[in-house]
Amino acid sequence: KEQYYAEQHSSLINKAYQTLLNPLSRGLYLLELNGVELAQETDCDADSVFLMEIMEINEKLAEPKNEAILEDIETLIKVKQEELTKDVTAAFERDDIQEAKKLLAKMKYFANLEDKLKNKKIPS
Repeated sequence: KEQYYAEQHSSLINKAYQTLLNPLSRGLYLLELNGVELAQETDCDADSVFLMEIMEINEKLAEPKNEAILEDIETLIKVKQEELTKDVTAAFERDDIQEAKKLLAKMKYFANLEDKLKNKKIPS
């Protein structure tokens, strides 16, 4: 019985660690703790400048594979994610949950771009 409980607790600890390790999942969890759910955001919820930036990156990712372009996109995504992580942290520190929610929606876009980039970099 003790071994069963130990395994259950270990599983919960690992899940908590994975949630807190990633800035996006950590932010989404903090929203959840504050009773706010990040709804399935629609494109009209984000500002047009931001959406244009996302669209341009998507277009570059759709082009034939070019290592230099992929490296530039990877760098851009990392920089944007770091900026958004700092902004989300600041929003939570000042208890601005709605701002954190908006920023986390943007982080989700960049997380999706990062996934697309990783898939593009995988050798065929």
